[in-house]
Amino acid sequence: MLDALQLPVRIGTRGSPLALAQAEETRARLLAAHPGLSAAQVEIQVIRTTGDRVQDRPLSEIGGKGLFTKEIEEALLARHIDIAVHSMKDMPTVLPDGLAIVCLLQREDPCDVLISPKATSIKELPQGAAVGTSSLRRQALLLRARPDLRVAPFRGNVETRLAKLDAGEVDATLLALAGLKRLGLAGITTSVILTGEMLPAVAQGAIGIEARIDDAPVARLLAPLNHPPTEYCVRAERAFLAALDGSCRTPIAALAQIMPNGKLHLRGQIVKPDGTQLFEAVRDGSLADASRMGFDAGVELRMRGGDDFFTALP
Repeated sequence: MLDALQLPVRIGTRGSPLALAQAEETRARLLAAHPGLSAAQVEIQVIRTTGDRVQDRPLSEIGGKGLFTKEIEEALLARHIDIAVHSMKDMPTVLPDGLAIVCLLQREDPCDVLISPKATSIKELPQGAAVGTSSLRRQALLLRARPDLRVAPFRGNVETRLAKLDAGEVDATLLALAGLKRLGLAGITTSVILTGEMLPAVAQGAIGIEARIDDAPVARLLAPLNHPPTEYCVRAERAFLAALDGSCRTPIAALAQIMPNGKLHLRGQIVKPDGTQLFEAVRDGSLADASRMGFDAGVELRMRGGDDFFTALP
């Protein structure tokens, strides 16, 4: 399998501790799947993205999710790297021509968590407490549960956000459990927010590996790493997002799960940024229908919400 492969294999990634942990996990899985591959033959290259450089404004103001992938995808198309490792929740629904997500690693726990020195749950936060988050979805679902809370913009990597919390800039923050686990920081969690209380972002907890469509040797190299259950779930959730034309300016949440009977269960939500209105769609079906189910649920919510739901944003 390695005969036609150009070595070394170059992995492109952002430079945050979490992004590097995900790239290292990918390298470890490649080495485990291919005993003939040595650590020296798999390189990790850090690429600084626009989203990393601009930290003083919400993503919705500077161009959305693609700002975390643009420079990495340009390097992939220019053949400066061979694969790109991404947090799937950061990926736009439409990829550049010639590129595709060719592999999905097994998904980590998709739940959000609360971290706070002042409360053990969202319900117990003090009246008017300040919660730091840069996510419109988290903001909307927080305010729906607790309209009295004050949401403060909170950009930066996990360590930066935790430092701001420790400095007392806010009373609490919300983070993805998957990221904390990958950083070895799960122990700082105050409480896990169950998905019945706060539905996660589309594809939260999933790592996707992007490659050139015409690079068959790389596709064969990655094939053993792909986790089909994760692939089906992410396929449904991203189809839901695509039907809604979702971006960082649209509070959207979704979670697909494979049930004990082998069927796929999907919940999707759209929420007003101030939490005052929420629509939910639920679908159950076969794994083969994952994309159709997701898209159909998205179309339903777009119709129920109406165009004003998506245009009347701050």
